[in-house]
Amino acid sequence: MQHYTMFIDGEHHEPTGGEWFTTDDPYRGAPWAEVAKGNAHDVDAAVQAAERALRTGPWSEFTASQRGALLRNLGDVIADNARQLAETEVRDNGKLFTEMHGQLQYVPQWFYYYGGLADKVEGTVVPMDKKGFFTYTAKEPAGVVAVITPWNSPLLLLAWKLAPALAAGCTVVIKPSEFTSASTIELARLFHEAGLPPGVVNVVTGFGGDVGSALVEHPLVRKISFTGSDATGRRINESAARDFKHVSLELGGKSPNIVFADADLDAAVNGVVSGIFAATGQTCIAGSRLLVQDSIHDEVVRAVVDLAGSARMGDPMDESTQVGPITTPTQHAKVLDYIDIAQSEGAQLALGGKVASGPECGSGWFVEPTIFTGVSNDMRIAQEEVFGPVLAVIPFHDEQEAAALANDSRYGLGAGVWTGDIGRAFRMSERIRSGTVWVNTYRAVSYLAPFGGVKDSGIGRENGIGAIHEYLEDKTVWINTEAPTANPFVMR
Repeated sequence: MQHYTMFIDGEHHEPTGGEWFTTDDPYRGAPWAEVAKGNAHDVDAAVQAAERALRTGPWSEFTASQRGALLRNLGDVIADNARQLAETEVRDNGKLFTEMHGQLQYVPQWFYYYGGLADKVEGTVVPMDKKGFFTYTAKEPAGVVAVITPWNSPLLLLAWKLAPALAAGCTVVIKPSEFTSASTIELARLFHEAGLPPGVVNVVTGFGGDVGSALVEHPLVRKISFTGSDATGRRINESAARDFKHVSLELGGKSPNIVFADADLDAAVNGVVSGIFAATGQTCIAGSRLLVQDSIHDEVVRAVVDLAGSARMGDPMDESTQVGPITTPTQHAKVLDYIDIAQSEGAQLALGGKVASGPECGSGWFVEPTIFTGVSNDMRIAQEEVFGPVLAVIPFHDEQEAAALANDSRYGLGAGVWTGDIGRAFRMSERIRSGTVWVNTYRAVSYLAPFGGVKDSGIGRENGIGAIHEYLEDKTVWINTEAPTANPFVMR
């Protein structure tokens, strides 16, 4: 069994309550490590350390250029350790090594990008309508940031938050998912090597009720950045509002992947299958609703079923594996429940629908790639986030109906459009209410491109130049350049 402590003020810490919990290997279906179970005392120690680092430590004296240099150092250190970090993530969340290693090789780019951006943030001189004043604005760090990350891509989604927060000059306390804390602690072991001063980044492991709530409610935390379910995001937003804390919330999705008859159908089928099954459906942007034009419905369904049915399931560390296990037993049960719900509502099972339990699946929590046809958009399988390898197929007739179906959801995170008509690509991109629209591709992300949702999919944007402003406050300075202020009781 591996042993993972917390990381507070530059040092590894045992839990003050003396409690530990286990984390499971989803492929083997058994515990592989024990993790420190934090509490409110641990949270307070971490936040106090972050506050000291922000106000009085070396970090508070660094120039923006010096912060940028440290971020680039951290990117280099992550690049040097990408394989080990990826292996830890696979052991903890069961996703494919090929995917996790690819992510960890890409993660350094966030630290290089925001390292370069750190000293490009500028204030302004404000031309005034009052004589004798020089007025300017400055950008200042928002303060201590609480970063709460999910279990599906822990370090990639952490980088989306950590890199701009540090570039802005903030300090950070991370609460990773209790299901996948190991890789975040492994990353924390690299902070000293990168040159980060103590207290700048802290990690408190544990459960939402103990650690997450204490972190969100701590009076010294001024910004919360969260990725996870919309139910948890709503509670965080309500709690943060009581103390007027800023929030960034990247929440759930029920994303439509829309295929028109004029699309390159081979490419579209590949994109549809990749969009829902490549990550075992455990991604907020999973293309879990396939909207397909009625004239090609049967042809596309046959092709999607054939391709998805050929997927090789098995050990996520095996580079020939194409679909891995579900990360947690609770999520495994939830996916199977939704399969039962879909059938009870009258959806027709075209593929899968069962626990996968062949010898290649070990003792893990597998579900076969599952496809339902005969789905109407008011069914629960079309409206609720499953977060698993389950695809709902819905026919449509024309652009107007496709857009209406796409928008008939409380979510608005992503959408895909497959068409050979450039005019249609623009029209659909305008009509669909979501934070991202992919045309003739799916699930593409970059440190350069803003990402986030509308409606119940969240608040704020990550990635791109604008993300650094999520962690900055504007300050306005007025300087009287002329005579002393007149006596207020002498009217002229």
